[in-house]
Amino acid sequence: MATVLAVVGAASPAAAHSPARGPSVLALPDGFQPEGIAIGDKPYAYFGSRADGDIYRVSLRTGRGDVISQGPGTPSLGMKIDDHGRLFVAGGSGGDARVIDTRTGKVLRSYTLQPVPSFINDVTLTGGAAWFTDSTNPVLFKVRNGKATSVPLTGDIAYSTGVNANGIVPTPDGKALIVVQSNTGKLFRVTYDGKATLIDLGTENVVNGDGLWLRGRTLYVVQNRLNVITKVELNRSGTAGTVVSRTGNPNFDVPTTIAEYGKRFYLPNARFTTPATPETTYTAVRVPIP
Repeated sequence: MATVLAVVGAASPAAAHSPARGPSVLALPDGFQPEGIAIGDKPYAYFGSRADGDIYRVSLRTGRGDVISQGPGTPSLGMKIDDHGRLFVAGGSGGDARVIDTRTGKVLRSYTLQPVPSFINDVTLTGGAAWFTDSTNPVLFKVRNGKATSVPLTGDIAYSTGVNANGIVPTPDGKALIVVQSNTGKLFRVTYDGKATLIDLGTENVVNGDGLWLRGRTLYVVQNRLNVITKVELNRSGTAGTVVSRTGNPNFDVPTTIAEYGKRFYLPNARFTTPATPETTYTAVRVPIP
């Protein structure tokens, strides 16, 4: 693609919009295996399939949806929408990232991030760049102005067996990144050059932490297999935090990540503990913000 893609800020979470109306449980296609979700400034949610990478768009008002972009046969995991209506997608075991036009479903750009075994798990948009985590290799990937570069992780983080770096968001002051390590339950403040410093949570941890969502100085962590959203109050720099609550919901079935619209959270149920078949049903859930 001749045109260089400049990353602009993430789309507003639409928190200022009127409270969301429509179904509190959204039906997704049978066999879809959702993992990621993104919502921009319009009442539509975009879900990625970890089965084949399809992108499914759902109206939050009616619950109706359709596949707008056929996947490459590898996963679509964490996703974010920028202010130009472009969807940035983490490619999981495909080792790639894609940028998709949310209006047409066209793939605008693809990036090979990691050719060796990898798991490109999540993405955030900040500082004019898209930042991707790799749960297999201790590295972040930065995509800016059409170019992808690797940023090795150093400092306090140590990779081990299982899912390592996963969800990612900016710090409250916007000067660094926050990354959750799922298998240890640790949160790290990561500078843009990759130095990771453990965030002090006292005696608490967020094991099985998956998707992250930041509202001001409040960080929400989805602890997937625990079926809860954990609320953490951070200091401005993101060096320390206090776990203040954990909130479940009867409709949770291993939710993975989180997006906001109309002063509500939406979470896809990945159902990791349920055998995945073409007939397996999947949903996403709307809940009040804790």
